[in-house]
Amino acid sequence: MKSRMVLFIIGYLIWLLLGWPVDLQHVLIGLPVAGFVTFVTGDLFSQRIHRLRQITRYVWFCYYVPMFLWECLKANIDVALRVLNPSLPINPGIVRVKTTLKSDTALTFLANSITLTPGTFCVDIDPKEGILYIHWIYVQSQDTEKATQLIVKKFENILRKIFD
Repeated sequence: MKSRMVLFIIGYLIWLLLGWPVDLQHVLIGLPVAGFVTFVTGDLFSQRIHRLRQITRYVWFCYYVPMFLWECLKANIDVALRVLNPSLPINPGIVRVKTTLKSDTALTFLANSITLTPGTFCVDIDPKEGILYIHWIYVQSQDTEKATQLIVKKFENILRKIFD
């Protein structure tokens, strides 16, 4: 319960900062919005709260953001070149990849990172087995190990240091 209160306060403060300058309307609307977000996502952050005190996790997160943005930029260029190419070199399909991430938050970040990178889309997750099913615009390999290496490994190693 204490972690949900902290999440509510942080969410409310972020709401106020994003709506700067603060006025009565933003103050009043922010309360139910922060409450709703806390209710919906509170269980993602309430487990293993002691890990939030480890500074190295924040350092790795600061490394992860530009790395993700770089991968996203590269994927955007790749997809744009495929679309602009007259022969449209695509080979779409769904591949199965394996991850060693265990926590729900880490799996969620991995799935979102894959989905937000153009050309790939996370279709389904089996958290017990650590399997993700990814729609890929240009399938280079149906082999689980090879597909995992190409899609997941660049994100997985850093996310493990942040969340697991």
